Amino acid sequence: MTRIALYWLLPLHLLITGCTDEPWNNPYSPQQSDQNIYYDVFSERPRHLDPISSYSSNEYTFLGQIYEPPLQYHFLKRPYQLTTLTATAMPEVTYLNINGEMLEDSAPADQVHRAIYRITIKPGILFQPHPAFARSDSGEYLYHDLDKNDLDNIYSLNDFSKTGTRELTTADYIYQIKRFAHPGIHSPIAGLMSKYILGLNELGATLNSEANASSTKSYIDLREYELAGVQYIDRYTYEIILKEKYPQFIYWLSMSFFAPMPWEADRFYSRPGMKEKNIVLDWYPVGTGPFMLTMNNPNLQMVMERNPNFRGEPYPAEGEDTDKSAGYLKDAGKLMPFIDKAIFSLEKENIPAWNKFLQGYYDTSGIDSDSFDQAVQFNTQGDAELTREMQAKGITLVTAVTTSSYYMGFNMLDDVVGGDSQRSRLLRRAISIAIDYEEHITIFTNGRGMPAQGPIPPGIFGHVEGREGINPYVYEWKINQPVRRSIEDARRLMSEAGYPNGRNQESGRPLILYLDTPAAGPGSKAVLDWYRKQLARLGIQLVIRVTDYNRFQEKMIKGTAQIFMWGWNADYPDPENFLFLLYGPNGKTEHNGENAANYSNPEFDRLFNAMKSMPNGEKRQIIINRMVEILRRDAPWIWGYHPIGYSLHHQWYSNAKPNLMANNTLKYKRIDPNTRKTLRNQWNQPRLWPVITVFIILFLSSIPAWRTYKRRERSSAL
Repeated sequence: MTRIALYWLLPLHLLITGCTDEPWNNPYSPQQSDQNIYYDVFSERPRHLDPISSYSSNEYTFLGQIYEPPLQYHFLKRPYQLTTLTATAMPEVTYLNINGEMLEDSAPADQVHRAIYRITIKPGILFQPHPAFARSDSGEYLYHDLDKNDLDNIYSLNDFSKTGTRELTTADYIYQIKRFAHPGIHSPIAGLMSKYILGLNELGATLNSEANASSTKSYIDLREYELAGVQYIDRYTYEIILKEKYPQFIYWLSMSFFAPMPWEADRFYSRPGMKEKNIVLDWYPVGTGPFMLTMNNPNLQMVMERNPNFRGEPYPAEGEDTDKSAGYLKDAGKLMPFIDKAIFSLEKENIPAWNKFLQGYYDTSGIDSDSFDQAVQFNTQGDAELTREMQAKGITLVTAVTTSSYYMGFNMLDDVVGGDSQRSRLLRRAISIAIDYEEHITIFTNGRGMPAQGPIPPGIFGHVEGREGINPYVYEWKINQPVRRSIEDARRLMSEAGYPNGRNQESGRPLILYLDTPAAGPGSKAVLDWYRKQLARLGIQLVIRVTDYNRFQEKMIKGTAQIFMWGWNADYPDPENFLFLLYGPNGKTEHNGENAANYSNPEFDRLFNAMKSMPNGEKRQIIINRMVEILRRDAPWIWGYHPIGYSLHHQWYSNAKPNLMANNTLKYKRIDPNTRKTLRNQWNQPRLWPVITVFIILFLSSIPAWRTYKRRERSSAL
């Protein structure tokens, strides 16, 4: 019995001796528990890490921490406000007329022949360590003339034994702007910038011509080419010259497109054989920011670590009135970044990511529909608050109305729902009333949305709150809040439009409308059925035409879609960035622009041209109010809703104020690793008694068998 007992007790011994102060389900190495590391997730592989090519939020998660354009958004102030990053001050803007004479800032756009932005950057800023800067003792670059044979034992950037750095200068910003014209690079805003930056089109034509003439040249040294619209003043000062007045340009100076690019990196990555080994700028970025990418494994983890050459940046000392009481000013004046490393793990499914957040292995989390009821409940006033389970863990809920709009659009080129006739206008208004977005928000987004009254979301200049800000064609003001007009009002409009009870009064045929969408799968079926039911209340038969996204895009470009669903996230916090979605010359079908509804109204277009170059103020607001009134009357969109972002944070994570404009917020985050380690251990204690109980039962059940075996053994011996 002794030998068998030892066999059964061995697993128990392993269980007991395996106990440490680390949870058994910890997905990270034990050495990381005490380290100042931020843990988060990503769900989609970044396609571009070259700042000139990237235009996606999942890529900005990394780019914003590595690259530094001249400007950034103030972390705490609202409305959103630009401030300096590498620049010593906000750019000086000078307007000139066609004779080169200086104009006032308020000069009308049609008088401005040139707009000059002068930018001065801070001295002493260094690039991160990188092989592109490595030099020999004699000062020659070590890796600028490599060929394929030199790369035999090189498989990643880490295989280069030497690195170096140098000071950031204005030449690096100029080099990046020239890259808009590079024939081998696709930038999604190159066309827009060519419209404004002087000489960019001409530079593009020159580079294209030389690239076509040479079949062997793989590297274009952009330092050898002049760009009229960017002038080198001195080591720390440069100018960008625009062909016309474009006040929104200053917002672009906070985006990675205008971050510096050292010529050495361009030269380094252009060497033969680099691309075949995926040693490219899209995979290994090089910047001056607080962090650098040290692990790029998009099938597992993306890791950023503190840039040892980063100069340090003070945490802001002022913000909104409530920021001090909310704890957002505790670190005022202290040098950032506050964390040493950030580990982003790939999580394609929501449930595993949610469970790991609850276990303390991720510091922050969004809330999907499957976990919403577990995390959030609504009180008697209708306000969202955390459930007891979340409160017991010390989790904090932060909400913010996003600078985004989800809408349903009408193709204004369509014979039925489009056009400028009173009949089609009344039809669009009736449908706008019938589609109850309050109900949609409740059913499909767990209440995480704000019904839109027009194209401009909260937080953007031009948005009007309260009674003056409602859409009177769809809402009434009752009991100090907007109330959607009744379905009877919508049916009356249908009759006035010539469609009583959803039938054409001339032909007697039922009205059939078509909704084109790329949405597919079981998750979208309920939403699409809901839209059918909304229009059925008016007697309208809605036919859903589901296609893949490429086919959907083709329909939108050709103007063959009738009704569609789309959305827009702000590029920058200016009303122009939303109102241009309905500007006639931006029509998608005729001009391949972002006006997907193909809406055109001469008065609206005239006001848009006047408004877009005006500074924020009373005069601009008056024009915007008139533009919004025109849009509400014509109803080219059903205005939909502005999503409300919900995020959860553990108690060891601070400085969690949402900033929907800034992309470089990792440096502000603070983690208390000791509190995290303590709570992780409390929340993830293994429950050994079920395992021990099973082993005991198995052990006891084996005793009769052992006795029978021994009895037979003795009988055989006799």
